[in-house]
Amino acid sequence: MSERGGADPVSGGFPIPTLDDFERAAAVVHRVARNTPLESSRFLAESLGVPKVYLKCENLQRTGAYKLRGAYNRLVQLTPEERARGVVAASAGNHAQGVAFAARELGISATIFMPLGVALPKLQATRRYGAEVRLVGDTFDATLEASRAFVEESGAMMIPPFDHPAIIEGQGTVAIEMLDAASDIETVVVAIGGGGLASGVAAAAKLRAEREGRRIRVIGVQAENTSAFLPSLEAGRPVTISTSPTIADGIAVARPGDLTFEMVRRYVDEVVTVSDDDIARAIVMLLERTKLVVEPAGAAGVAALISGKARVSGPTAVILSGGNIDPLLLQRVIGHGLAASSRYLKLRILLPDVPGQLVRTAAIVASKNANVIEVIHTRHATELPISDVELELHIETRGVEHGQDVVQALRDAGYVVRVGERY
Repeated sequence: MSERGGADPVSGGFPIPTLDDFERAAAVVHRVARNTPLESSRFLAESLGVPKVYLKCENLQRTGAYKLRGAYNRLVQLTPEERARGVVAASAGNHAQGVAFAARELGISATIFMPLGVALPKLQATRRYGAEVRLVGDTFDATLEASRAFVEESGAMMIPPFDHPAIIEGQGTVAIEMLDAASDIETVVVAIGGGGLASGVAAAAKLRAEREGRRIRVIGVQAENTSAFLPSLEAGRPVTISTSPTIADGIAVARPGDLTFEMVRRYVDEVVTVSDDDIARAIVMLLERTKLVVEPAGAAGVAALISGKARVSGPTAVILSGGNIDPLLLQRVIGHGLAASSRYLKLRILLPDVPGQLVRTAAIVASKNANVIEVIHTRHATELPISDVELELHIETRGVEHGQDVVQALRDAGYVVRVGERY
């Protein structure tokens, strides 16, 4: 086997991993990580008009996400002296759990810094894996700063979430497993946050395909509110962006890593962005059609496919990178996803303030086989004419066409109807 990266140094002095590095990492990672299922989705394949769509189910991985792979591969490489000093990580979720689990398996003490507002299931899981958890900071920047101060004081080893060759090699083992299971894959769709998973998967897939004398296309997907790679690729270097809130907190990273940026630039063919609405629709679709629970970041690849942001033609594999979603968030996302798919509509109807109008509108909705789930009736809004009232109906429909049919029936009956907005 060749030495890691050969003579191909990049920014920060880290070399680019080789195919040998990824295959060596696979043997290491499989000591603790599952070779997760590669499921075939007929629904997605038929919807997209392609021969096959594979789903790499890292949401079924131990700790609920791919992060265990990179964390374990990094910790294995620590010297006995470094192991004795313990390890530190700063994370609000999957990286924390991956490091905690890997440290427990190797008998290394782990201290994990998490922000004060971390979701309870992620906090509890990290503690169950045996790590000491310190809740510090209202923002992740404050949490990260506290973890760095602890490293300075204690001498413990910081385990980065993505920008290290051992982390990238571990994450790239996902691609090795996919190509072992399905040799016909032509396109891989993968979410991008800091770039550890995307760079590892893209490099391993491209290098493996090159050895086999074929080509694989790789599409990276970012949340549009935190898309640091597009401006970075345009600038030719990693840049820091101002992020906006997104449900896909697992890929909400303001700046690519130096090594991951170089690898994404080299191996990823295209980067696209998806909205929170796209992601919510994808989560609902995966629940209904595949019976898989996937966190928002993990659904980004499917969101890119069903929204048309990522265009594919041949057999395609999309990585479901994690399934660690807070049940309270899942409840909200399902409602939002149904609304984004026009299966949950909020209608505002202007009615004359005379008896019988509420019954009449309900009868029209029922005649179209739609279900009313909430009714708000008010006559006190100052913007309403004095002789009118506003009726707000929340209804369930079967989709866009059915919703349009209900709205048209109400308008045909003479009512002024707005969808999801006030007068």
